[in-house]
Amino acid sequence: MSILESIFAAWSTLRSSIPPLQEATGFSIMPAFIRFGFFELRFIDVLDILLVGFLLYQLYRLIRGSLAYSIFVGFLIVYLLSLLFRALNMQLISQIMGQFISVGVLALLIVFQPEVRRFLLYIGRGSELRRSRFLRRFSLRRLGQGIQHEDPSFLPSLEASLLKMARKKTGVLLVFSQTSRLQFFADTGVKLDAEVSGKLLETIFQKSSPLHDGAVIIADHRIVAAACILPVSETAELPGQLGLRHRAAVGITEHSDATALVISEEKGKISFARSGQLRLDISEEELGQLLRETWSAPFRD
Repeated sequence: MSILESIFAAWSTLRSSIPPLQEATGFSIMPAFIRFGFFELRFIDVLDILLVGFLLYQLYRLIRGSLAYSIFVGFLIVYLLSLLFRALNMQLISQIMGQFISVGVLALLIVFQPEVRRFLLYIGRGSELRRSRFLRRFSLRRLGQGIQHEDPSFLPSLEASLLKMARKKTGVLLVFSQTSRLQFFADTGVKLDAEVSGKLLETIFQKSSPLHDGAVIIADHRIVAAACILPVSETAELPGQLGLRHRAAVGITEHSDATALVISEEKGKISFARSGQLRLDISEEELGQLLRETWSAPFRD
């Protein structure tokens, strides 16, 4: 017998000789505060439920508005259909669905590999949990900012600044998000948390600015971060002459439900991307309409 086996055997004998605390003293460390027949609910059970709910909520915030969310909903529908087929005793389709569900956990890990890695990264760094605005959104400062930034009266000046940068052929990449702050991509840039203004955007995208090479993420009517690195679309449908700025605009709309606006550094043309589709060379009227639609949409975090 090895030393570890001897130590384990001695520990097991010692544990079996000591009665549990509740049996020895009649006192329970975690007494049930809700008891109904055989059912009892302890404080630790409530804490367990709250922690699981909090983790599920953070996971939902992480994948909401992305392709992973749609895939998860599709997998859930397949699982519910398999339960329905089993209840109707449809054996052939039930067996096929059962084989698909049996590898569901492995399939989810493969499909959601980027999201799982991102979620573990957030837990390790604490970035998403530390920056959670669940409590800060009720502060007077945030309420005041929300009232100020939802006012669309400054949109003409923002539109004028964008047209000015287009005439100067200044490269611009703006990302507007309505359902997520795109925290994972914002962490790759410089955090600003600043008011949205045309002058500030002109300063950021100046070629001499250290923040010009990257994307500006705008969410909840504020500039979240600048100089952010975005995923580049790999679709073959984009014209070959388009650069990385346009491909990054399409890429972020493939990974989320955000809208991206691009100003070409070569031609000064304004384009925008949405749902993985790129529309090139939009007019001034279309730009104004796009800004109004984006700004009037409520932010749901």
